[in-house]
Amino acid sequence: MSEPARAAVGYGIDIGGTKIELVACDAALQVLHRRRIATPQGDYDGFLSALETLVSDADAQLAGAARFQADVAVGIALPGVRDRRSGLQLSANVPALTGRNVAADLQTRLRRPLRFGNDLQCFALSEAHGGAADGYPSMFGAILGTGAGGGYCLHGRLVSGFNGIAGEWGHWSVPAQLLQRHNLPLLDCACGLRGCLERYVSGSGLVALYRHFGADAADASAVFADADAGDARAEEARAVHLDLLGHGLAMLVLALDPHVIVLGGGLSQHAPLYAALPAAVAAHLFKGVQVPPIVPPRFGDAGGARGAALLALS
Repeated sequence: MSEPARAAVGYGIDIGGTKIELVACDAALQVLHRRRIATPQGDYDGFLSALETLVSDADAQLAGAARFQADVAVGIALPGVRDRRSGLQLSANVPALTGRNVAADLQTRLRRPLRFGNDLQCFALSEAHGGAADGYPSMFGAILGTGAGGGYCLHGRLVSGFNGIAGEWGHWSVPAQLLQRHNLPLLDCACGLRGCLERYVSGSGLVALYRHFGADAADASAVFADADAGDARAEEARAVHLDLLGHGLAMLVLALDPHVIVLGGGLSQHAPLYAALPAAVAAHLFKGVQVPPIVPPRFGDAGGARGAALLALS
């Protein structure tokens, strides 16, 4: 399937809990301009003004470029979930955005074509174009950070779905038999449901498992370090985490059958996972189903802005 022609220049903005990044890319995805700023977490007007300044600064920097055009389209990777009926942000790791119609307010401020995705889907889109999943007919980008989410691309195109939430695998439920097998509690999730996968398989989920087994750690990397040092409780937390993560990825294989799974988020930096996961996934699949390649990301935390730029260029 051939891709439609891209615009000459597009801006991508990735909005995170601590930083906002803008990249300007040409049609070949070469970065022409990049800038990061701190996220105004509790100041909504300050947030809108910050994005307005980022865009105007990019315009000024690129105004003399041969490929620059007026009113460059902007792709924006928003955190959390947006209600497509009301336009309101339902949840975000930027408190000032929750309950706000960010899309409408940014349209008023920026007065140019805007295209929205969430940060997880933009990560997947980036990895599907020149990233770790380049050349595969389908891919799933599975984020394992503070939470767990992702995005699904088919022939390089992002599949967002009816509600725009395709890829929210972190809010599938952990089966009762797995909770029983490992004697785990049914944990509440910030989404309002109970027993969501992200409460167990994310980086913060691994720490929660460690605490359940009677110890504590500052973050997931500390749990892995304790396990490597021979701490029995850390080893148990790591083993249970691997089993639950294997289950979650196996369900992705059964539901979407992606040709490759690209991990993102903090846990994607833990190299031993890639050797351990194929067997952990296969344990939850029936005979004859092959586990697709599970690979690290090529662009890391730069993928969100790059994926947002792809939205703008489309």
